[in-house]
Amino acid sequence: MKTFEDLNIAKSILKSLDDLGIVVPTPIQEKAIPRINSGNNVLGIAQTGTGKTAAYLLPLLSKLKKPEGKDPRVLVLVPTRELSIQVGNDLADFTVWSELRHAAVFGGVGWTKHAELIEPGIDVLVATPGRLKDLYQTGFLSLKKIKYLVIDEADRMLDMGFLPQLRKLFEILPSNRQNLLFSATFSESVEKLVSEFLDFYEKIETSPSATPVQEVSQYAYRVPNYRTKLNLVRSLLDDEIAWSRVIIFVKTKGHADEVFSVIKRKSEGEKRILHSNKGQNMRINAIRDFKEGKVRILITTDVSARGIDASSVSHVINFDVPLNYEDYIHRIGRTARAGRRGDAITLIDPSEEWHWEKIEKLIRMKIPLRNIPPDVEIFETGFEEKQKQLREIDRQRKIDDPTFPGAFHSKKKTSRGRGRFSGKMANSGKKLRGKKSKRN
Repeated sequence: MKTFEDLNIAKSILKSLDDLGIVVPTPIQEKAIPRINSGNNVLGIAQTGTGKTAAYLLPLLSKLKKPEGKDPRVLVLVPTRELSIQVGNDLADFTVWSELRHAAVFGGVGWTKHAELIEPGIDVLVATPGRLKDLYQTGFLSLKKIKYLVIDEADRMLDMGFLPQLRKLFEILPSNRQNLLFSATFSESVEKLVSEFLDFYEKIETSPSATPVQEVSQYAYRVPNYRTKLNLVRSLLDDEIAWSRVIIFVKTKGHADEVFSVIKRKSEGEKRILHSNKGQNMRINAIRDFKEGKVRILITTDVSARGIDASSVSHVINFDVPLNYEDYIHRIGRTARAGRRGDAITLIDPSEEWHWEKIEKLIRMKIPLRNIPPDVEIFETGFEEKQKQLREIDRQRKIDDPTFPGAFHSKKKTSRGRGRFSGKMANSGKKLRGKKSKRN
């Protein structure tokens, strides 16, 4: 088994790792670091929670060795502000015994504050695409010295529509640079980006693409409706000892607010909510407090959850089945991090079963189903929710079979009268009205 010293990590960085209690490289680190050290372009496919951030930061920090000039030499692009903050925190941990300078910049904060942050000079810049554009276009940031470019969570970056910004960035950056791309999945969109972004590269994959971390115990419940989902979640959370730190994923901001209002009243422990309508400071504080164990339950949408790197998450609950199937990998990767074990539970209503089957196909696994506990009240599905579910199932069947007419297909307009007699009467009425108007 190799050590970080065997992987030629700089002594100052080794000292920081020792302080953090990080002794043994993870598989992605053991495979990626030698390739990065050799100067190769690298495509790294690794599940969330396997240490991929350190896999690229440790060798790049070792390459930089000491501060140099004012302009950054390493650029790390990330999709969300939460992930920018997380990578920035990792940089701070790894450089305690180093003089290397770094900054993490992101939207939601006045760009002038970030301009002041980088003005004295930095060696490593972590940025979201939007904030990078702000700083570059206003002239506060020069990218002429970039030698190493990292695109982290490339699949999420593309899902969020950042490909046009990435293409413009490639035109600006120096062509003589080392490129590193890391992703939890190797989707068609990532493959397309790789073809544009990496001329010659080594692909590193620690497990088959879209395979969940083995330490995650996955299971699911078939639940008839929204109210029963709420009841089931409340029941599961009653066990405060086993369910010590929980992330609940929902698909919309509205669902997040509704679930939070119920959980806040009916479950023990501190709770917080994350979505894009919440203020920047509130979101940052929620993630920090959750990581520190001050918050027991965190309710979040997918985008807001990027950057939650808490090592002791006991459970992940998918309140809604994700419609972007690869988000399932990212969600459940929030638990069972750093070699620990964790549980991922998914609640499936009738309109979500079609999506669930596609997720199982993607991850090449059949997830076991559990019965709803007998103490959980099961509500009857209301008329509006039932109709909404049936319409969604109808839509899914039409996708699978375009010839399927559907239960909700539009009906042809028919005459309001009945039979031939009423039709003639209607026509004669029109003629009569017409003749009458002439006399007038």
